[in-house]
Amino acid sequence: MGSGLMEGKVVMITGATSGIGRVTAKTLAGMGADMVVLGRDAQKGKRLMAEISDTTGGKDAEYILCDLASLENVRKAATEFLSRFDRLDVLIANAGGINGKRMTTKDGFEYTFGVNHLAHFLLTNLLLESLKASAPARVVVTSSSAHALGHIEFDDLMSERRYRALKAYSQSKLANALFTFELSRRLQGTGVSANCFHPGVTRSNFVRNMGGVASVMAPIVGAFMQSSEKGARTQIYLASSLEVEGLTGKYFVRSRLEPSSKESNDIESAKRLWETSEELTRPWLEG
Repeated sequence: MGSGLMEGKVVMITGATSGIGRVTAKTLAGMGADMVVLGRDAQKGKRLMAEISDTTGGKDAEYILCDLASLENVRKAATEFLSRFDRLDVLIANAGGINGKRMTTKDGFEYTFGVNHLAHFLLTNLLLESLKASAPARVVVTSSSAHALGHIEFDDLMSERRYRALKAYSQSKLANALFTFELSRRLQGTGVSANCFHPGVTRSNFVRNMGGVASVMAPIVGAFMQSSEKGARTQIYLASSLEVEGLTGKYFVRSRLEPSSKESNDIESAKRLWETSEELTRPWLEG
């Protein structure tokens, strides 16, 4: 993965103002990619743009303001991107988090499911034609080993009956895997690949919303976690390596193929989740 490998390629990433996303954005920019970063914090975005410019010796990245907790924001960001770029080589669905208490997005969806899954489902679908037109292109989704603990509660997707943070998070990470595999099936023959991965337990900000014991323990537990630089390696590999060109519908850990959970490979569950997600996001899919 030498410098210049991504020259001329347009890469969009969510959740890049901190953690592994930040490392990935800077690294891919350093490899020549034209980076487009979606984020909700303009100040953090400005700092990242400056860091990328320093990394690349003056090559600018683009920052599009977008709060993934608003599907209208997601639609506007996709529209803005399509008006400014004529190609998309890599889409990295990286943003994610976990909440100690049940919260809802601006559209009334349970926050973890809404941001971790539905926002990326909508964003990907709105950009699919651009990805296809840019083939060979890639979609890279940040899942987690927590997907193996998850179960899609189709009769209570929004955790209205009972909310447990880890359960909601695991369900969203399973949704990421199911979405990735169903997307890869739907994209067969288009030249667009879709793969997901587990970044490892990294020192990042995603537990800050947990509150209580979790937020207090985070700095202590963080001492035993891997760095964001290590956590980003698989993401960077899937976005850029020639070794995975054409490989699709797979799950990676430490840049190696690994089996994902039984439920993540349930084709009927994947189809049902896709159709349910389509229904939930239809107002923004159709505009």
